[in-house]
Amino acid sequence: MTEAFARRRFSVHEYHRMGEAGILAEDERVELLAGDIIVREPIGTQHAGTVNRLTYLWTSRLGLRAVVQVQNPIELAREDSEPQPDLSLLRPRADFYATAHPAADDVLLAIEVADTSLRLDRRVKIPLYARAGIGEVWLVDLTTSRIEVYREPTAEGYRDVQILVRGQSVTPNAFADLTVAVGDLLG
Repeated sequence: MTEAFARRRFSVHEYHRMGEAGILAEDERVELLAGDIIVREPIGTQHAGTVNRLTYLWTSRLGLRAVVQVQNPIELAREDSEPQPDLSLLRPRADFYATAHPAADDVLLAIEVADTSLRLDRRVKIPLYARAGIGEVWLVDLTTSRIEVYREPTAEGYRDVQILVRGQSVTPNAFADLTVAVGDLLG
């Protein structure tokens, strides 16, 4: 028997108030995705090592051309969401986003590293990024050693999706002078 249950959608403002009130602990691994508070799984060593590698890669190659943000929030208020991509390349800002979380327009590239989170990333987060208008998202799929590149966001998803494997390379739209080997992303 299947029953429909009413769900209560939370706004970004309400989500922040829960944190301020102590309902959500500061170190609790949760994200607000399309109004739902999602409890995230612990980060495994392969995932953590990949995020560390990507952080080094982007900071060393971009210098001051972008703020490299690691597992920190992006506020997508219209979508009642505050996802925390594994890595985001943001437009440079003098305050390094200390006064407000970045919004979709600030994101030059969002990167999700997926192993146990693959289903959530593909089915929930990437469509959410498209609806919010984030121009480019990469999914580093550790289960298949592939990179999925998503571009041209629409309300229905990304129009341009490419699957890349070792031996290939990719150039982020925001940095046309920078080409990255898939092997460097995967390790």
